[in-house]
Amino acid sequence: MKLFKLKAFASVNPKSPLKSIVSPFHVDAHMIKTGFDLQTYHSNHHLQSLLDQGQLLRARKLFDEMPMKNTFTANRMISGYAKNGYLEEARRLFNCTADRTAVTWTILINAYSQAARPEEAFDLFRCMWRSGISPDHVAIVALLSSCSSPDTSSCVVQVHTHIIKSGLGNTVMVYNTMVDSYCKCGNVRLGRKLFNEARERDSVTFNAMLMGHTKEGSYSEALELFVTMRNLRLKPSQFTFSGVLTTAAGLSNLGLGQQIHGLVIKTNFSWNVFVCNSLLDFYSKCCCLTEARALFDGMEERDNVSYNIMVSGYAWDRHIEELIELLTEMQFLGFDRSQFPFPSLLSVAGSLPDLEMGRQIHAQVILTGSACDNISCNALVDMYSKCGHLKTAMLIFRNGIDKDTVSWTAMISGYVENGLFEEAVGLFCEMRRGGMSPDRATFSSILRAASSLALLSLGKQLHSNVIRCGYMIDVFAGSAILDMYARCGYLILARKIFNEMTNKNIVSWNTMLSAHAQNGQGREAIELFEEMLRQDVKPDSVTILCVISACGHNGLVEEGLQYFHSMSKLYGLKPKREHYACVIDLMGRVGRLDEVEKLVDEIPFEADQIIWNSILNSSRIHGNQELARHAADRLFSMNIKDSAPFVIMSNVYARAGQWDAAAKVKKMMRDRGLRKEPAYSWVEIMHKIYVFSSNDNMNPQINEIKDLLDKLSEEMEKEGYRPDTGCAFHLVDEESKIVSLRYHSERLAIAFAILNTGPGTPIVVMKNIRACTDCHAAIQVIAKIVEREITVRDSSRFHHFKDGLCSCGDFW
Repeated sequence: MKLFKLKAFASVNPKSPLKSIVSPFHVDAHMIKTGFDLQTYHSNHHLQSLLDQGQLLRARKLFDEMPMKNTFTANRMISGYAKNGYLEEARRLFNCTADRTAVTWTILINAYSQAARPEEAFDLFRCMWRSGISPDHVAIVALLSSCSSPDTSSCVVQVHTHIIKSGLGNTVMVYNTMVDSYCKCGNVRLGRKLFNEARERDSVTFNAMLMGHTKEGSYSEALELFVTMRNLRLKPSQFTFSGVLTTAAGLSNLGLGQQIHGLVIKTNFSWNVFVCNSLLDFYSKCCCLTEARALFDGMEERDNVSYNIMVSGYAWDRHIEELIELLTEMQFLGFDRSQFPFPSLLSVAGSLPDLEMGRQIHAQVILTGSACDNISCNALVDMYSKCGHLKTAMLIFRNGIDKDTVSWTAMISGYVENGLFEEAVGLFCEMRRGGMSPDRATFSSILRAASSLALLSLGKQLHSNVIRCGYMIDVFAGSAILDMYARCGYLILARKIFNEMTNKNIVSWNTMLSAHAQNGQGREAIELFEEMLRQDVKPDSVTILCVISACGHNGLVEEGLQYFHSMSKLYGLKPKREHYACVIDLMGRVGRLDEVEKLVDEIPFEADQIIWNSILNSSRIHGNQELARHAADRLFSMNIKDSAPFVIMSNVYARAGQWDAAAKVKKMMRDRGLRKEPAYSWVEIMHKIYVFSSNDNMNPQINEIKDLLDKLSEEMEKEGYRPDTGCAFHLVDEESKIVSLRYHSERLAIAFAILNTGPGTPIVVMKNIRACTDCHAAIQVIAKIVEREITVRDSSRFHHFKDGLCSCGDFW
């Protein structure tokens, strides 16, 4: 049907924008929508031209003056407001529009989705449904595009139900959007279920699922999907390459990444700046800055992201000259300084920690006007927290930013990093009262606080919260819960959670290995490590560290040395300082001090505080005063802020009766403004924490507690226990030393637990510093007398006492 000729329209006004229309079919379609009204058609076209030019005031004036308006006119005006960011104006006009079609609703739903305002988008969707207009697949896709956080997970499920009822699920576009939404909401399990049930899949479906697994850390599943995609000969896109390169980086698999690089060149994606940036990020994360720079220099096009990745890579590897060179080049090329990678630079300053560097970057953030940017402000909170300036961090947190989940998490993590666990718990409670939803990173931080305080009741509540928020399937949240139970002394529960985890990554395995090490289960740690290898999980440097540590806690010296030497030979891992420190500790515990001294001379870098601390402690255990003094001298020359080496050396002299030397060390400690950390222990009974210090008299039951300890002392002597008064380093008589040892904080806590729990109930006591050898011997006998399992966690490790024995086998 030929209603009008293009020539006829052009003759109406030679200067009109109708000349740009070249298709008579296009003209006919517009005419039909305007009811064949020539004036309305012309006005609509002029309106669209003004909107395309961003002239909203002129467009609105034209809209208001139009004698005849229709739904098509209103839709154009609403869309114009929305595209230019005037959502409130778009909503007001929408509310005034009486004749709304599915297109009208979809325009506004999409606008709210693009503005990351999912609640308003879902409200509109519900109103649309109630008004009798059925949403089509375009409205569904627009709505689901706003679902990118766990808060919207329940809404996605509701929309999924609607899709099934309305029969819209047969569209590949809808299926792809559903899979993508589930994955972005953190519900990868449901996304994978939907993916498996799909009748038809294209590259978009695979990309959505691949990115979902990558985001969750399920790299094996992501890689499997990529292989399947290649076997089906589906064409990869830039998102495919981004996902699989993130997977390669997550697996630390340089060979895989290099193969993907080859495929990028083969499929002619090497011109794509997005893909090249993904390659840069991969090489940077794999510590291959030479390869990254070669790629960077050869890129046909570079954007701000390209430079930021390289700057961040150089920052992390502390290549300051190259970093400054690139920042200077970015300024010369005219890149907006507000787009510089300030968060990465601040993160580096915090990790060093280098407060002066952090302050200089802070000044640049202010100068470039980025101080109002939430990402930069969150990075500032993190940097000041890691540098120990919590007051400044809290000032920025309270006043400088519009607080989101990341902000709260940064501040909570800051408290945790600085050992202020109670403050972290208080801030988490404030966050929840404010209606803010925690994410997986928040849970990981607060679970660390709960485990450090050994608050099992809080840990269980957090466990329930993680389940309710749908994070239990997340490998990182699961690992944090596993770590919490392990550090609270409940290893059986920890192992149960580990066995039930559907997705395990290297973090999960390392957490369980560390739990066995801390609980003195060296053989179990070795068995788990062998099982890990059978599962084709490649160990990293943390894995080997955990295994060596487990061997050290059980006196398995030869096994520990074997794993240390296998690092480079079998797994291509270069030993770090902490590995040498762990091996030195391993040999020092069994008295092989000559080999320790030899190894210190052979290590490829200067021995640090951790190594000399380990040597000092081993020398104390085996009574090598000369080596202890040498280690202490090296520590004292480092201007350390830790009082522990001074206390240990003072005790070494006191045990030898060299009171003058002990006094000199104590004076040196006082002159540096250091003081011995007071010992205290705590126990949780009926969801309440009871704290004790040595010779404590504050507890209302203190007389009953001391009476019980006095009675137990009599029973302990019958079992052959004799107090080691060498652990009481005071110039007092022998009897006073014995009494002082009897009322150490952990013994008071144990006696209190015996009085307030039923017979046979296990007791778990936490202590902030290392337990003395006399308490260790005493608690073994107490556990046998009262027929209870007593667990004590000190600053070093767990001790499980039962039937007169300790799980550590006296290697502690």
